[in-house]
Amino acid sequence: MEEGEFWKLGFLSGFVLFITIINSHLASVSASIHEYSNEGFIAQPDAFFFHGGSEGLYASKVHDSSAVTSENHLQGKSFIRFEDVTFVRTKEAASQQHEMQQNTGLVEAIVLEVKDRERVGGGFLKSNLICCNPTLAATGACKLGEVIIQKNPDNPEWPKRIQTSFAGKNEEVKMQPEAVEINSTGMYYLYFMFCDPQLKGTLIKGRTVWKNPNGYLPGKMTPLMTFYGIMSLAYLVLGLVWFLKFVQLWKDVIQLHYHITAVIALGMCEMAVWYFEYANFNSTGRRPIGVTLWAVTFTTVKKTLSRLLLLVVSMGFGVVRPTLGGITSRVLLLGFFYFIACEALELVEHMGNVNDFSKRTELLLVLPVAFLDSCFILWIFSSLSKTLEKLQVMRRNLVKLELYQRFTNYLAVSVLLSIAWIGFELYFNATDPLSEMWRIAWIIPAFWTLLAYFLLVVICILWAPSRNPTRYAYMEEVGDEFDEEGISLTSGVLKAAVDPKLERMAAGEDVEEDKRE
Repeated sequence: MEEGEFWKLGFLSGFVLFITIINSHLASVSASIHEYSNEGFIAQPDAFFFHGGSEGLYASKVHDSSAVTSENHLQGKSFIRFEDVTFVRTKEAASQQHEMQQNTGLVEAIVLEVKDRERVGGGFLKSNLICCNPTLAATGACKLGEVIIQKNPDNPEWPKRIQTSFAGKNEEVKMQPEAVEINSTGMYYLYFMFCDPQLKGTLIKGRTVWKNPNGYLPGKMTPLMTFYGIMSLAYLVLGLVWFLKFVQLWKDVIQLHYHITAVIALGMCEMAVWYFEYANFNSTGRRPIGVTLWAVTFTTVKKTLSRLLLLVVSMGFGVVRPTLGGITSRVLLLGFFYFIACEALELVEHMGNVNDFSKRTELLLVLPVAFLDSCFILWIFSSLSKTLEKLQVMRRNLVKLELYQRFTNYLAVSVLLSIAWIGFELYFNATDPLSEMWRIAWIIPAFWTLLAYFLLVVICILWAPSRNPTRYAYMEEVGDEFDEEGISLTSGVLKAAVDPKLERMAAGEDVEEDKRE
């Protein structure tokens, strides 16, 4: 490829990566535990609502009459449980009520499967109304002051409605402890709503717990626990093979091999810690701060070192140049800023309970990571172009030229796969705004983990320790006495490029010095 083509490809890949990072982070998974801290309701034309959470839930495996509020009867059940959910109205609203009235304000919790979303509000009536008005109440379609709900004829109990009423002049009211059992696999949404305009300014606090039959891990994340377990084994196998090769030829290793070893070790730790973190989260419903912190840090360090590895390899470090020279500080500075930006984003996303995240705050953290990733990609392609150009000018560097051409081909394939996957990801998120395809959403983050593993395997194969240190290592040009690049990448035997004496040396024959004057 020409340098201009590399820049175009690098710019394109950097741009699409910038888009997909923003897109994928803003489509974060929901939580198994949703906490509400004195949050307000959003006003609609005739109602006020608060989104209590959404998650993919699998159907319960066990069906009995035991209350799911008891910790002894949770195994095999799937449910949404309300814990200490409290509504707080304003003093002004409370003071307007009569002390002896039992019902002075109604708040409803509505649980529905996404396929039944048209049954809440006036959608089935071809109306934009949410609350029942006197006209509709007169027809018997709903009760005045309540949210309009059309029951599913196939399952008359759904969508589920749970009502809580203020009494007298009380400013607070707590929902009765209750759990909604899930007997059908699907994407479920929880909304808190009220129709009484006098309740404007009401706040909600408390939490809801969402559980799947096999644990508290959210439905979107459940397959990832198995995936991380498999990837832990994959990194272990790669690490063992690399370690054996490294020990066998430890006298011939170069500095680049130590960098590759570090990335493999970090990958093993990262996958193992994430699997343990997911398993712990699944069993307790809470993310352990210590384990999550380690998992996030391993991920960030590995991401940073992986990008630095690709960059220094593209620059020809240790192969066509002995040092990075004056650009070392710039490489380290880019890595440092990337580590800080990525660590901040990962910590905010994963520490504590996984709750619905502020999109504005998340965007502020995503932008620096996306920008720095684009910088890495542009620099990698620019450096690779210059390295190939240098090897083509130095015609004797046949093996290294072949090595970098193969590396370029693999990198180009990974870029094309990335672009294709980004297109799929954008299409997936655009056509599934309500996360109805949540059961296959795990493949999106899994692909990027697999792609990183693929590139690491490619580097391990191409830059594996060799008995011929001149195969990779940088060596000064020494004339025609010894052609350091006369080593075939594919056959591993010496080829004579110019001097016939080298042919006889490769065949193991004795060579006498030419004594002719």
